[in-house]
Amino acid sequence: MDEHLVHQVPEPFPSVETHHPHWRESYFFIAHRPDTLGDVVILTMATYPQRATMDSLQMGRVGGVPIIGHHARPFDGDPHTADVGAARVEITRPYEEIRIWADPAQCELGMDLTFRARTKPYGLRRGTMRAGHELIWDQSHMFQSGTYSGTYTVGGAAHEVRDWWGQRDHSWGIRDHGRCPLWLWFQVQLPDGFLGAWHWEYANGARVYTDGCWAGTDGAEPVPLVDFAHDLEWLDEHGGPAVYGEHGETVTGLRGTATWTLADGRQITVDADGRFDRPYEPFQRGGLSQMLVRTDDGREGTAIFEVTGSHHRRYFPDTTPPGSLPA
Repeated sequence: MDEHLVHQVPEPFPSVETHHPHWRESYFFIAHRPDTLGDVVILTMATYPQRATMDSLQMGRVGGVPIIGHHARPFDGDPHTADVGAARVEITRPYEEIRIWADPAQCELGMDLTFRARTKPYGLRRGTMRAGHELIWDQSHMFQSGTYSGTYTVGGAAHEVRDWWGQRDHSWGIRDHGRCPLWLWFQVQLPDGFLGAWHWEYANGARVYTDGCWAGTDGAEPVPLVDFAHDLEWLDEHGGPAVYGEHGETVTGLRGTATWTLADGRQITVDADGRFDRPYEPFQRGGLSQMLVRTDDGREGTAIFEVTGSHHRRYFPDTTPPGSLPA
Protein backbone atom coordinates (compact mmCIF):
# COMPACT_ATOMS: atom_id res chain seq x y z
CA MET A 1 0.00 0.00 0.00
CA ASP A 2 2.95 2.39 0.46
CA GLU A 3 3.18 2.51 -3.37
CA HIS A 4 -0.25 4.17 -3.57
CA LEU A 5 -1.56 7.67 -2.87
CA VAL A 6 -2.91 6.90 0.59
CA HIS A 7 -0.73 8.79 3.09
CA GLN A 8 -1.93 11.53 5.41
CA VAL A 9 1.27 12.45 7.30
CA PRO A 10 5.00 11.89 6.72
CA GLU A 11 4.65 8.36 8.13
CA PRO A 12 3.67 5.11 6.38
CA PHE A 13 0.00 4.20 6.00
CA PRO A 14 -2.23 4.09 8.08
CA SER A 15 -1.04 6.95 10.33
CA VAL A 16 -3.54 9.69 11.13
CA GLU A 17 -4.16 12.91 9.23
CA THR A 18 -2.37 16.26 9.67
CA HIS A 19 -4.49 19.11 8.36
CA HIS A 20 -2.33 21.68 6.53
CA PRO A 21 -2.84 23.72 3.33
CA HIS A 22 0.46 22.52 1.84
CA TRP A 23 0.02 18.83 2.62
CA ARG A 24 0.49 16.73 -0.50
CA GLU A 25 1.45 13.27 -1.62
CA SER A 26 2.99 12.99 -5.05
CA TYR A 27 4.73 10.93 -7.69
CA PHE A 28 7.44 12.44 -9.89
CA PHE A 29 8.75 10.65 -12.99
CA ILE A 30 11.55 11.96 -15.22
CA ALA A 31 13.11 10.36 -18.32
CA HIS A 32 16.13 11.49 -20.34
CA ARG A 33 18.66 10.00 -22.72
CA PRO A 34 21.52 7.95 -21.26
CA ASP A 35 24.15 9.07 -23.78
CA THR A 36 23.71 12.78 -24.50
CA LEU A 37 21.65 15.88 -23.77
CA GLY A 38 18.30 15.71 -25.53
CA ASP A 39 14.60 15.79 -24.82
CA VAL A 40 13.45 15.40 -21.23
CA VAL A 41 9.99 14.12 -20.28
CA ILE A 42 8.34 14.57 -16.86
CA LEU A 43 5.03 13.53 -15.35
CA THR A 44 3.76 14.30 -11.85
CA MET A 45 0.67 13.12 -9.99
CA ALA A 46 -0.30 14.60 -6.62
CA THR A 47 -3.15 14.42 -4.14
CA TYR A 48 -4.04 17.33 -1.81
CA PRO A 49 -6.26 16.28 1.12
CA GLN A 50 -7.20 19.77 2.35
CA ARG A 51 -8.09 20.96 -1.16
CA ALA A 52 -9.79 17.63 -1.98
CA THR A 53 -8.19 17.63 -5.42
CA MET A 54 -5.73 15.56 -7.44
CA ASP A 55 -3.60 17.00 -10.24
CA SER A 56 -0.94 16.11 -12.79
CA LEU A 57 1.73 18.10 -14.59
CA GLN A 58 3.09 16.96 -17.95
CA MET A 59 6.23 18.92 -18.65
CA GLY A 60 9.75 18.89 -20.00
CA ARG A 61 11.67 20.05 -23.05
CA VAL A 62 11.15 18.66 -26.55
CA GLY A 63 13.06 19.86 -29.59
CA GLY A 64 14.54 22.67 -27.51
CA VAL A 65 11.11 24.02 -26.51
CA PRO A 66 9.91 24.00 -22.86
CA ILE A 67 6.47 22.44 -22.41
CA ILE A 68 4.11 22.35 -19.46
CA GLY A 69 0.50 21.22 -19.08
CA HIS A 70 -1.81 20.79 -16.08
CA HIS A 71 -4.90 18.66 -15.45
CA ALA A 72 -6.87 18.20 -12.24
CA ARG A 73 -10.00 16.60 -10.81
CA PRO A 74 -11.95 16.89 -7.55
CA PHE A 75 -11.77 13.93 -5.19
CA ASP A 76 -15.51 13.29 -5.58
CA GLY A 77 -15.29 10.33 -3.20
CA ASP A 78 -12.00 8.97 -4.60
CA PRO A 79 -8.86 10.60 -3.12
CA HIS A 80 -6.50 7.74 -3.99
CA THR A 81 -6.75 6.64 -7.63
CA ALA A 82 -3.87 8.22 -9.55
CA ASP A 83 -5.96 9.25 -12.55
CA VAL A 84 -7.08 12.76 -13.57
CA GLY A 85 -8.72 11.66 -16.83
CA ALA A 86 -6.09 13.08 -19.16
CA ALA A 87 -3.21 11.39 -17.28
CA ARG A 88 -2.73 8.44 -14.95
CA VAL A 89 -0.16 6.35 -13.09
CA GLU A 90 -0.51 2.58 -12.85
CA ILE A 91 1.54 0.56 -10.32
CA THR A 92 1.85 -2.69 -12.29
CA ARG A 93 4.51 -4.33 -10.04
CA PRO A 94 5.30 -2.45 -6.81
CA TYR A 95 8.88 -1.09 -6.75
CA GLU A 96 9.57 -2.83 -10.07
CA GLU A 97 7.35 -1.56 -12.90
CA ILE A 98 5.04 1.45 -13.32
CA ARG A 99 3.16 2.76 -16.36
CA ILE A 100 2.67 6.50 -16.84
CA TRP A 101 0.26 7.80 -19.44
CA ALA A 102 -0.95 11.19 -20.70
CA ASP A 103 -3.48 11.49 -23.50
CA PRO A 104 -1.89 13.27 -26.50
CA ALA A 105 -5.36 14.45 -27.55
CA GLN A 106 -5.73 16.38 -24.27
CA CYS A 107 -2.13 17.08 -23.21
CA GLU A 108 0.44 19.20 -24.99
CA LEU A 109 2.96 16.55 -23.96
CA GLY A 110 1.41 13.11 -24.32
CA MET A 111 3.17 9.94 -23.22
CA ASP A 112 2.86 6.22 -22.80
CA LEU A 113 5.94 5.12 -20.89
CA THR A 114 6.87 2.17 -18.70
CA PHE A 115 9.32 2.61 -15.84
CA ARG A 116 11.34 -0.49 -14.93
CA ALA A 117 13.59 -0.40 -11.87
CA ARG A 118 17.38 -0.40 -12.34
CA THR A 119 18.05 -0.33 -8.60
CA LYS A 120 16.37 -0.91 -5.29
CA PRO A 121 14.40 2.05 -3.92
CA TYR A 122 15.92 4.23 -1.23
CA GLY A 123 13.83 5.68 1.58
CA LEU A 124 15.09 9.02 2.88
CA ARG A 125 14.60 9.93 6.52
CA ARG A 126 11.86 12.39 7.44
CA GLY A 127 12.92 16.04 7.18
CA THR A 128 11.41 19.09 8.92
CA MET A 129 11.94 22.84 8.63
CA ARG A 130 10.11 25.77 10.29
CA ALA A 131 9.98 29.54 9.99
CA GLY A 132 9.30 30.54 13.58
CA HIS A 133 6.14 28.70 14.57
CA GLU A 134 5.15 27.98 10.95
CA LEU A 135 5.75 24.54 9.49
CA ILE A 136 7.37 24.93 6.05
CA TRP A 137 8.55 21.40 5.30
CA ASP A 138 7.75 18.06 6.96
CA GLN A 139 8.12 15.22 4.52
CA SER A 140 9.10 11.62 3.86
CA HIS A 141 10.55 10.70 0.49
CA MET A 142 11.61 7.71 -1.62
CA PHE A 143 13.52 7.63 -4.90
CA GLN A 144 14.55 4.93 -7.34
CA SER A 145 16.48 4.74 -10.61
CA GLY A 146 15.02 3.03 -13.66
CA THR A 147 14.76 2.79 -17.41
CA TYR A 148 11.87 4.12 -19.49
CA SER A 149 10.52 2.70 -22.73
CA GLY A 150 7.53 3.67 -24.86
CA THR A 151 6.59 6.90 -26.63
CA TYR A 152 5.95 10.60 -26.02
CA THR A 153 3.95 12.82 -28.36
CA VAL A 154 4.08 16.54 -29.12
CA GLY A 155 2.11 18.27 -31.86
CA GLY A 156 0.88 14.96 -33.24
CA ALA A 157 4.42 13.60 -33.69
CA ALA A 158 5.31 10.51 -31.65
CA HIS A 159 8.88 9.95 -30.46
CA GLU A 160 10.23 6.57 -29.39
CA VAL A 161 11.86 6.00 -26.03
CA ARG A 162 14.02 2.92 -25.68
CA ASP A 163 15.79 2.26 -22.39
CA TRP A 164 16.18 5.89 -21.43
CA TRP A 165 17.56 6.47 -17.95
CA GLY A 166 15.67 8.32 -15.30
CA GLN A 167 14.24 8.55 -11.85
CA ARG A 168 11.03 8.29 -9.98
CA ASP A 169 10.16 9.85 -6.63
CA HIS A 170 7.33 9.26 -4.19
CA SER A 171 6.95 11.78 -1.37
CA TRP A 172 4.35 12.71 1.20
CA GLY A 173 4.05 15.49 3.72
CA ILE A 174 3.99 19.29 3.98
CA ARG A 175 5.88 21.24 1.31
CA ASP A 176 5.50 25.01 1.15
CA HIS A 177 7.82 25.23 -1.87
CA GLY A 178 7.90 28.99 -2.25
CA ARG A 179 9.31 29.55 1.25
CA CYS A 180 12.14 27.03 1.20
CA PRO A 181 15.36 29.06 0.70
CA LEU A 182 17.19 26.37 -1.28
CA TRP A 183 16.92 22.72 -2.08
CA LEU A 184 19.05 20.60 -4.35
CA TRP A 185 17.73 17.36 -5.86
CA PHE A 186 20.53 15.66 -7.79
CA GLN A 187 20.09 12.35 -9.62
CA VAL A 188 23.20 11.05 -11.42
CA GLN A 189 22.66 8.06 -13.70
CA LEU A 190 25.74 5.93 -14.40
CA PRO A 191 26.10 2.58 -16.18
CA ASP A 192 26.42 0.66 -12.89
CA GLY A 193 23.91 2.60 -10.76
CA PHE A 194 22.90 6.05 -9.55
CA LEU A 195 23.89 8.71 -7.06
CA GLY A 196 21.02 10.59 -5.43
CA ALA A 197 21.04 13.60 -3.11
CA TRP A 198 18.31 15.65 -1.42
CA HIS A 199 19.80 18.70 0.31
CA TRP A 200 18.27 21.86 1.87
CA GLU A 201 19.94 25.05 3.08
CA TYR A 202 18.95 28.29 4.76
CA ALA A 203 19.38 31.54 2.82
CA ASN A 204 22.76 32.14 4.48
CA GLY A 205 24.06 28.78 3.26
CA ALA A 206 23.77 26.89 6.55
CA ARG A 207 22.69 23.28 6.12
CA VAL A 208 19.23 22.11 7.15
CA TYR A 209 19.02 18.56 5.80
CA THR A 210 21.01 16.10 3.69
CA ASP A 211 20.16 12.55 2.64
CA GLY A 212 20.70 10.37 -0.41
CA CYS A 213 22.56 7.28 -1.54
CA TRP A 214 24.53 5.25 -4.03
CA ALA A 215 22.36 2.45 -5.45
CA GLY A 216 23.88 -0.10 -7.82
CA THR A 217 22.28 -2.00 -10.65
CA ASP A 218 23.55 -5.24 -9.02
CA GLY A 219 20.53 -5.28 -6.72
CA ALA A 220 22.55 -4.56 -3.57
CA GLU A 221 21.10 -2.44 -0.79
CA PRO A 222 21.68 1.31 -1.37
CA VAL A 223 24.60 2.86 0.51
CA PRO A 224 23.47 6.01 2.41
CA LEU A 225 24.94 9.45 1.86
CA VAL A 226 26.60 10.90 4.98
CA ASP A 227 27.97 14.16 3.58
CA PHE A 228 27.45 16.27 0.48
CA ALA A 229 29.22 19.26 -1.08
CA HIS A 230 28.30 21.36 -4.13
CA ASP A 231 30.14 24.00 -6.13
CA LEU A 232 28.03 25.14 -9.10
CA GLU A 233 27.52 28.27 -11.20
CA TRP A 234 24.80 29.46 -13.55
CA LEU A 235 25.79 29.96 -17.20
CA ASP A 236 24.65 32.42 -19.86
CA GLU A 237 24.06 31.71 -23.55
CA HIS A 238 27.78 32.11 -24.29
CA GLY A 239 28.83 29.59 -21.65
CA GLY A 240 30.14 32.22 -19.26
CA PRO A 241 29.08 32.80 -15.64
CA ALA A 242 25.58 34.28 -15.28
CA VAL A 243 23.95 36.19 -12.44
CA TYR A 244 20.52 34.71 -11.64
CA GLY A 245 18.98 38.08 -10.79
CA GLU A 246 15.31 38.23 -9.83
CA HIS A 247 13.94 35.69 -12.32
CA GLY A 248 16.91 34.05 -14.06
CA GLU A 249 16.41 35.92 -17.33
CA THR A 250 19.98 35.37 -18.57
CA VAL A 251 20.45 31.79 -17.33
CA THR A 252 20.68 29.02 -19.94
CA GLY A 253 22.97 26.45 -18.27
CA LEU A 254 24.62 25.09 -15.15
CA ARG A 255 28.18 23.87 -14.48
CA GLY A 256 30.24 22.64 -11.55
CA THR A 257 30.95 19.76 -9.20
CA ALA A 258 29.19 17.82 -6.47
CA THR A 259 30.73 15.35 -4.03
CA TRP A 260 28.99 12.40 -2.37
CA THR A 261 30.54 10.94 0.81
CA LEU A 262 29.03 7.53 1.50
CA ALA A 263 28.56 5.49 4.65
CA ASP A 264 31.05 2.87 3.44
CA GLY A 265 33.83 5.49 3.29
CA ARG A 266 33.81 6.14 -0.46
CA GLN A 267 33.90 9.71 -1.74
CA ILE A 268 32.72 10.31 -5.31
CA THR A 269 33.09 13.68 -7.05
CA VAL A 270 30.99 14.41 -10.13
CA ASP A 271 31.91 17.01 -12.74
CA ALA A 272 28.78 18.26 -14.50
CA ASP A 273 27.96 20.60 -17.38
CA GLY A 274 24.51 21.05 -18.77
CA ARG A 275 21.44 22.94 -19.90
CA PHE A 276 18.75 24.73 -17.88
CA ASP A 277 15.83 22.77 -19.28
CA ARG A 278 12.83 23.34 -16.99
CA PRO A 279 12.68 26.70 -15.18
CA TYR A 280 10.14 26.84 -12.36
CA GLU A 281 9.49 30.56 -12.78
CA PRO A 282 7.27 32.30 -11.80
CA PHE A 283 6.31 29.87 -9.01
CA GLN A 284 9.81 29.60 -7.54
CA ARG A 285 13.38 30.30 -8.55
CA GLY A 286 15.66 27.95 -10.45
CA GLY A 287 14.47 24.59 -11.77
CA LEU A 288 15.76 21.47 -13.51
CA SER A 289 18.95 21.20 -15.56
CA GLN A 290 19.91 18.24 -17.71
CA MET A 291 23.61 17.44 -17.25
CA LEU A 292 26.45 15.49 -18.80
CA VAL A 293 28.53 14.04 -15.95
CA ARG A 294 31.86 12.35 -15.32
CA THR A 295 32.97 10.92 -11.99
CA ASP A 296 36.50 11.25 -10.65
CA ASP A 297 37.03 7.53 -11.31
CA GLY A 298 36.17 7.92 -15.00
CA ARG A 299 32.54 6.82 -15.24
CA GLU A 300 30.30 8.86 -17.54
CA GLY A 301 26.56 9.37 -17.61
CA THR A 302 23.72 11.85 -17.62
CA ALA A 303 21.92 13.52 -14.74
CA ILE A 304 19.22 15.88 -13.57
CA PHE A 305 20.29 18.66 -11.20
CA GLU A 306 17.42 20.54 -9.57
CA VAL A 307 18.60 23.82 -8.03
CA THR A 308 15.59 25.69 -6.73
CA GLY A 309 14.16 27.65 -3.82
CA SER A 310 13.27 31.26 -3.04
CA HIS A 311 16.36 33.13 -1.82
CA HIS A 312 19.96 32.00 -1.22
CA ARG A 313 23.24 33.86 -0.89
CA ARG A 314 24.91 31.83 -3.64
CA TYR A 315 22.29 30.72 -6.15
CA PHE A 316 19.52 33.34 -5.70
CA PRO A 317 21.10 36.33 -3.94
CA ASP A 318 18.99 39.01 -5.65
CA THR A 319 15.51 37.50 -5.40
CA THR A 320 12.61 38.79 -3.32
CA PRO A 321 11.36 35.95 -1.09
CA PRO A 322 7.62 35.45 -0.50
CA GLY A 323 7.15 36.18 3.21
CA SER A 324 9.39 35.18 6.09
CA LEU A 325 11.89 32.40 5.45
CA PRO A 326 13.30 29.75 7.76
CA ALA A 327 16.49 30.92 9.47
